[in-house]
Amino acid sequence: MPISYKIDVISALKSAGYSTYRIRKEKLFGEATLQKFRNGELVSWENISTLCKLLNCQPGDIMEYNEDTEE
Repeated sequence: MPISYKIDVISALKSAGYSTYRIRKEKLFGEATLQKFRNGELVSWENISTLCKLLNCQPGDIMEYNEDTEE
């Protein structure tokens, strides 16, 4: 996948004061989305927007494009 996360999203959220319990309790992200973050899978732009708001960052701060080298 050419798009990947530059950071460990769950750890970054915890550092910002958002435990997985708090995230679920405040309904910021669903369990499926948290699991996608854990597995490094891509999520919707709405979730990226929420993540950027919580971490006070830009999408480029958390994601990067890696050109595929396989042919």
